[in-house]
Amino acid sequence: MCYELESRPPLPPLRGGAVDGGPLTVAAADGTSLAAYAARAERAGGAGIVVLPDVRGLHPFFEELALRFAEAGVQAVAIDYFARTAETPHRGEGFDYEAHVARLRTETLNADVAAAAAHLRSPEGGAAERLYSVGFCMGGRLSLLQATTGLGLAGVIAFYGWPAGPHRTGLPAPADVAADFACPALTLWGGADEGIGPDAIEAFSRAVVAAGMEHRSVVYPDAPHSFFDRRATEYAAESEDAWRQMLDFVLAG
Repeated sequence: MCYELESRPPLPPLRGGAVDGGPLTVAAADGTSLAAYAARAERAGGAGIVVLPDVRGLHPFFEELALRFAEAGVQAVAIDYFARTAETPHRGEGFDYEAHVARLRTETLNADVAAAAAHLRSPEGGAAERLYSVGFCMGGRLSLLQATTGLGLAGVIAFYGWPAGPHRTGLPAPADVAADFACPALTLWGGADEGIGPDAIEAFSRAVVAAGMEHRSVVYPDAPHSFFDRRATEYAAESEDAWRQMLDFVLAG
């Protein structure tokens, strides 16, 4: 797990006017209704982003993150992962997410991301003209994989998403499928992450370069896994830079 329920995203350096945000239900191609949280920027069009949570699924950190993106001018939808196995999207500290993670499937996760992307492209979702994904931890791995799914994304972003080797969800390793990437990637890492070492980061970077795809990798040397957290005041400078990296990547398109 990346984030505790009390964690909150850092504030973006660019903040706009009023936004419209709240719970949403979107339908995947197999008919599954999944919980999401959507936030619209003050102006329609422009960029849109699908927010892919950590292993816990949709919780307040990612709902607020969607709002912060909208404040920065980006239409946003954060999705849940467990509509097919959990009875309710409203889960407290005791939620046994691991039991549900074991039942995730790559094809249904991709279908859920596609449903969120369709909403962002719709008038109700802000009529985004170009789309991105951003994910954290497990969601970071899933976000990178969206570069291979034919969604027509303009780019993918990952915070400390395992880029190489097997994963308990069965999600492919992004480094193994980098040759299929159809859009640029931005990856952000904690240099003091005890789970993702420099060898894994370098393996992914080499694979993307070999594929001829644009890729920017940013390593914050002293930052741990999950440094992007408003409560982690000692990493405020890293979080501010991470916001700038993301917004430059998304808003420059």
